[in-house]
Order: sequence, then structure tokens, then C-alpha cells
Amino acid sequence: MALNGVAVLLVEDDPVFRQIVASFLDSRGAQVTQACNGEEGLSFFKSQHFDVVLADLSMPKLGGLDMLKEMTRLAPLVPSVVISGNNVMADVVEALRIGASDYLVKPVSDLFIIEQAIKQSLHSSYIDDTQAADFEALSHQELSDNLVLLEQSVAAAKQVQQQLFPASNISYPAAKVDYSLYKNSDISSYFIDSTMVGTDHLIMYMAHLYPEDNRAAFACVLLRSFVNQKLKDFRNGQSQSIIEPFNMMSYLNERLVKSGLDIKADMIYVSIELTKYRAAIAQAGKGLRCYLRNDEGLSPLALPESLQLGVLDWGKPSIQFRSILPQEQLCIATSEPEHKQALLDNKFKGLVYDATLPAGGFLQLSL
Repeated sequence: MALNGVAVLLVEDDPVFRQIVASFLDSRGAQVTQACNGEEGLSFFKSQHFDVVLADLSMPKLGGLDMLKEMTRLAPLVPSVVISGNNVMADVVEALRIGASDYLVKPVSDLFIIEQAIKQSLHSSYIDDTQAADFEALSHQELSDNLVLLEQSVAAAKQVQQQLFPASNISYPAAKVDYSLYKNSDISSYFIDSTMVGTDHLIMYMAHLYPEDNRAAFACVLLRSFVNQKLKDFRNGQSQSIIEPFNMMSYLNERLVKSGLDIKADMIYVSIELTKYRAAIAQAGKGLRCYLRNDEGLSPLALPESLQLGVLDWGKPSIQFRSILPQEQLCIATSEPEHKQALLDNKFKGLVYDATLPAGGFLQLSL
């Protein structure tokens, strides 16, 4: 069977849908434990071993998000697939931030979509080429369905971005990340993110997304979910790509191309080895620049231009390795003079609406 021996915790408050899904997964060889709400699901999770959690997000007693947060705290390596039935992506975005591997939207038109999502979350080695192609087609349909929702609703797209962006100042054990991004419309076509990878590495990136419309909000979700997947691979001991900018950019380009959504991005991706103060930097496209900042100002790093991400015949990114000296900061910024001056003036405001400034901004790492 395709899911032979896979232990699935299915948490769903709709008894009819829960039984339909459980019967299907059972027919595919899975060992399914059913829970009718978040409290019961968490209780089962604490007492048994599961290979994957399949959970609704809207449930009584204990919601899916709170349940998944606690499960991630207890066993961060157990993958999860979430199901959203409210046609609003805010909860889905938060689930991806927590670390969910994938998401589905009700109504699920084909139960095999659930099977493929579980397989992908487990990185099953027995998916053959035909099955992999089927998964890409199904994923494309899921993404397209949700893209339609965002295209039709500026409010939904705006809410997605508000969920994704962090505070203007993010403190890590050995580093700090500050940023300002200025938008002069409801949706920002620029996105930033950073996270610790293990105890010795930190990654950060800034992207300029095209087209500059509601789809940019969806592209932010895509980027975050793709990076989250490689972060989970690292934690599982399956891949080092997330701390290898060349490989990470190649992976992101491949995923954007296969999404079929015609989304492209300028991007700078940085991995910092904190114990050695050494940064590996990759650049795609030409709209962003990387700088070293010290008391004398901003010194641009010489990274040749390369093609944007999301291009079929992309090639490879530009790469540079640099040591970060004491009293230096590593910065990513757009080329507008107003943005550079705001960076030098330490005006870190997070994501802000400002009709007086060009769209864009900057991101700064201090060790």
C-alpha cells in the first residue's frame, strides 16, 4: 500500500469528513488515530508515536494552531499537514510559520491530494516519477485555487502579509536583525525574513516580487513555505541546503518555476556562520544590493548581476563569501537614496505605509 505502516493522527471536528478521510487513509495502508478536537488530538500525541499529523485549523476547545504549537514544542520533527476551511489564508500563513509542511483547502476535491501531501511531508523515497509528476499537478491546482482568492480580495492579501512580517527588531542569541520596508499601496512587493538554523547559523533574505500586485502576497507565502521545508530538512538531518546559499537559491528557483504561477523575484540570500563571523551571500536579479556598513558608511559588495528567480533557463546565482569584522553590519537594501539615508539614520520601522517614499527598504544584521 502507498502509505503502508504510516501512523497518522487525524484531528478533525467534522465527524463525516473525519470518517471519510480516515477510511480513505486506512484503505491506503495508513494506521489512523482519530481525534475530534484539539484537546483530544494533543492527548493522543503525548501518549503515542505518530509519523505525521493531519489537522483541521478551526476546532472547538483547542484550535488547530494552538494544538500544533504545542505539538511542535513537544516533538518538532513530526511533520504536519493542515486543512483550512474558511477561505482566508491568515491561519494557513501562521501554520506555515509554526512549521507545517503543507496545507489543503476545503472542500478537498480529490482524497489522493491528502495522500500526496502526507507523502511529501514525509519525503517518501518510494514516490516514483509518475507519482511525483502527479503531485506537482495537484500542488499547482491547490496554489492556483488560493491565488484566485487573493487576486479577488485586496483585504485577504493584505492580511496575509501582516501575518508574515516580523517586528522591526528581531533579537537572536548572538545577533540582531532590524529592517524597514516602505509600501505605497496595500500590498508590498518586497519581503524579508530571518531565522536561526541550529545553534551556529543564521539565515536572512530579502526579495522583490513580480508582478507587483496581490500575487506578491501569495509569493511571500510560497517563499516562506519553501524555506520552512528546507529548515525542517536541516533539523531532520536530511539536508544542509538552507545554510548553503547557492543550493538554496537553486532550490527556490526550481520551486517557483514548478509552481506554474509566473512569479519571479530579485533576491539576496545570506547564511552567517555565527561562530566564525563568516557570511555566504547569493544574489539573483539586479534590483537589490548587499552592503557592509561601518562608521564610514555603506560599502557595496561586488556581486555580479544574475537572472531573477522563477526563470526556466536560470543558470546560477552570484556568490560571495565575506568575514564580518567587529563594528560592521551586513545590510541588504534597494538602491533608492532615501532608503540608504534612512538606513544610515537607523530608522528601523518594520513594514510601513508611506506614500512619500518609493517602495522598498533595507535589512540589517548586527553581530
